[in-house]
Amino acid sequence: MTEQAELEREQTGPGVELGTVLVTGAASGLGRAIAARVGDAGGTAVGLDVNEMDGIDGIRVDLSDSDAAEAAVREVAERRGGIDAVVTAAGTDACGPLGRIEAADWNRVIGVNLIGGAAIVRAALPYLEESHGRVITIGSTLGLRGTGDATAYCASKFGIVGFTRALAAELAGRVGVTLLMPGGMETHFFDGREEKYKPPPDANLAPPEEVAEAALFALTRPVGVEVRELLICPSTESSWP
Repeated sequence: MTEQAELEREQTGPGVELGTVLVTGAASGLGRAIAARVGDAGGTAVGLDVNEMDGIDGIRVDLSDSDAAEAAVREVAERRGGIDAVVTAAGTDACGPLGRIEAADWNRVIGVNLIGGAAIVRAALPYLEESHGRVITIGSTLGLRGTGDATAYCASKFGIVGFTRALAAELAGRVGVTLLMPGGMETHFFDGREEKYKPPPDANLAPPEEVAEAALFALTRPVGVEVRELLICPSTESSWP
């Protein structure tokens, strides 16, 4: 075995092939980092995002439209001959007091973060059961504790925690299910916010590539071995514990 082959084997685990990994939110941030890491490890990442995904194979789709999201999953499965894993990394936010956030903006956060992710998983299930594949949902430390002026985001992430735990129980022995909960990351997620809703200049945020490495670890466990939940954040992360 060559040195490069040995390295790839160590990265992906013995006997584990990633295959086709569907990644939502692949245009930027954590989704893009996961898609890149999947490719580095020998898998094929296919992205779903409302924005252009430069350099990543994918389909542009608004994940708040469940019907369109499910149709996109089926299109990917037909093109690729199936799906081996799904990572629901797409996310959005609407900061501010509940009484000041437009209903459409609040609802869109739930639609993209929670309902859209569930729609993706639902559409992918027949293919994942066939491949004995895996689902990784992206929660947040704010899916375990609430904070003011973030009702939509917290509601969506608390919902992802409940959805994923129930899904893991439902699919035990058939499809692997992991809840990955990152703390704050160095991404464009905070762009465009009022200053008071941005991390302070001295905030210790995690590089998305480090969180993507945790996602790859979960994706590459042997069949029958589960990483049920994984929280990853800088040691001085203010949103946890």
